[in-house]
Amino acid sequence: MRAGVPLRRKGAVAQEGMCHRRPWFRRPRRAPIVGSMFAVYAARIDRDQPLSGLELGERPAPEAPPGWSTVTVRAASLNHHDLWSLRGVGLPEDRLPMILGCDAAGVDADGNEVVLHSVIGQTGHGVGPDEPRSILTERYQGTFAEQVAVPTWNILPKPKELSFAEAACLPTAWLTAYRMLFTNAGVRPGDSVLVQGAGGGVATAAIVLGKAAGLRVFATSRDEAKRKRALELGAVEAVEPGARLPQRVDAVIETVGAATWSHSVKSLRPGGTLVISGATSGDRPSHAELTRIFFLELKVVGSTMGTKDELEDLLAFCAATGVRPVIDEELPLDRAREGFERLASGEQFGKIVLTNS
Repeated sequence: MRAGVPLRRKGAVAQEGMCHRRPWFRRPRRAPIVGSMFAVYAARIDRDQPLSGLELGERPAPEAPPGWSTVTVRAASLNHHDLWSLRGVGLPEDRLPMILGCDAAGVDADGNEVVLHSVIGQTGHGVGPDEPRSILTERYQGTFAEQVAVPTWNILPKPKELSFAEAACLPTAWLTAYRMLFTNAGVRPGDSVLVQGAGGGVATAAIVLGKAAGLRVFATSRDEAKRKRALELGAVEAVEPGARLPQRVDAVIETVGAATWSHSVKSLRPGGTLVISGATSGDRPSHAELTRIFFLELKVVGSTMGTKDELEDLLAFCAATGVRPVIDEELPLDRAREGFERLASGEQFGKIVLTNS
């Protein structure tokens, strides 16, 4: 495996013309209530205008029950899951208000720099063996706050080689891409893979990780600037969605859903694997391509998040190889609404990170 993946330094996106930053400002915070903290949370569910339910303000500080620990959040990154939560997907109204955010890196009570694995209930640690699997913000308050409480088992050491912002990008989007590529697609050096929707967090991670692992990576995007960035990150070719590839690939990394489903299936070699972890364009493709799937003996594999062991492997991989998450923008926590607006617009390339000073 080789590193050498181009890094996106903080502020580099604005220089490249990839995003237009608004003038810097901070909204004045009200005097804090005793036992409270500043947080970004879902106050209402609105399926059509999800950002109308987003609020910034004081929320109760977490109290860690036995087996849990409180972490002071230094950085947390946005995911499409946060937008879906504001639409009520996985978050019923009776659990509101809910602090959003799945990913975080920070400092524990002993001063250790840590990263959080956000899957709760999968192992029974901290919540009991019978609780269904969930991720932060579905049952338990999330990471877009000054502090968060999680099962102690979910806390991993942050490698010193990674910044808080970089580490905060890994537990959801990057872990999802890691599991899709190496666990569920089972690709090996020299294999070929198509990544749909370059620019999103999972897709960008898949391009960078695939390049570092010696894969031939093809990518798609409707945006010419994003196709150019995909090439800079290591894709051998970046095309418009639906365009014919120079070869059929061993695996497809699918997060877009309905809009790219047919292209994904048609791009696979006989016996190839399509791994899907999302459907941002919808979950009802106009053509299911069932005949092609059974005739070519294609495999369709669903993939969700990743295990704590896989996150530990991913952290070690990034520390050892020099691979770093692509960060589109870093914003202070009290400018979170700007980050949500940018994520909702689809203009970002890579991860949007919220920081606590």
